Amino acid sequence: MRKIIHIDMDAFYASVEQRDDPSLKGKPVIVGWPGERSVVCAASYEARKFGVHSAMPASRAMRLCPAGIFIHPNFEKYRAVSRDIRAIFERHTPLVEPLSLDEAYLDVTEELTGIPTATETAEKIRSEIREETHLTASAGVAPNKFLAKIASDWRKPDGCFVIRPHQVEKFLVALPVRKIPGVGKVTEQVLVEMGIATVGDIHNFTREELVARFGTWGTRLWELARGIDESPVEPSRPRKSWSSENTFANDITLDEVAEYLREESKKLWDSMTQREMRGRTVTVKLRTPDFRTLTRRLTPPSPPASAEELAAIAVELLPRFDFPAGSRFRLAGVGVSNFLGGDEEEEEQPALFGEG
Repeated sequence: MRKIIHIDMDAFYASVEQRDDPSLKGKPVIVGWPGERSVVCAASYEARKFGVHSAMPASRAMRLCPAGIFIHPNFEKYRAVSRDIRAIFERHTPLVEPLSLDEAYLDVTEELTGIPTATETAEKIRSEIREETHLTASAGVAPNKFLAKIASDWRKPDGCFVIRPHQVEKFLVALPVRKIPGVGKVTEQVLVEMGIATVGDIHNFTREELVARFGTWGTRLWELARGIDESPVEPSRPRKSWSSENTFANDITLDEVAEYLREESKKLWDSMTQREMRGRTVTVKLRTPDFRTLTRRLTPPSPPASAEELAAIAVELLPRFDFPAGSRFRLAGVGVSNFLGGDEEEEEQPALFGEG
């Protein structure tokens, strides 16, 4: 049986800013750019008391928390702190699977320092993070990743919650079904209509009934309701895509989108070239002022061999969107996927909307 820990840093970006500027301690810090077209990247716990949370429009955050202090994100700094925290993890196990800059799974079934239990390991890691980075982390300890992630949120901030094997069934029965990964608002509504409000309610349905309603995900739902999750901690995962997008201060025309894609394709190509990555598929993403978002992608006979080729493919995708003449756009992005070789490791990237 595995011993899995999920570590989730507490309000990571905001906490780093409060650590580095003592005058911000105890104040409602909002990491993001103020303005009508921006979103919140993270919020301190003081700001959350006003209802501010990540991915919220900055304008709404300002209305909810007029005294909120906006700090522009510094992802280089957050990445540096994340690397320090990763080094702490790796003292205890080589099996570390980062989910973002501020959270990761650890398999400590075979712990490197001789600590006998996963609970003690989690507390030791939290102590080392506190002593070495002056930040706090919450931990969940359980027999698998699914349960560990739920547990890490149970005693936030700065807490540790343990689900032992014999406690799994009792813990899950009363859990709201929305806590299951993959259950969003739409799926939750469907489940409620089926008479499923808690994880325990899922036990009233057979695996076959759930598969008939939800397809292959029905099997996953049946398993998670019983605490079954065999997915291993994967210390390195192939990177599936590399992309860049931008929300503009003012809506732009299709011609301006084309110019943006040309410039952004060059930057994207440079980033991939530095990592010796080449992809077969090019994707363009557009969002209109009414938040309608569409993507178009193309896999040419041979992968783009230069920044110019990448840019040309991106621009050539624009007519495939079929937007009315004169349309304007609030966001545009370009991405590359389907990498040659398939052995590239996923680089740490800022999770813009991740905050524990």
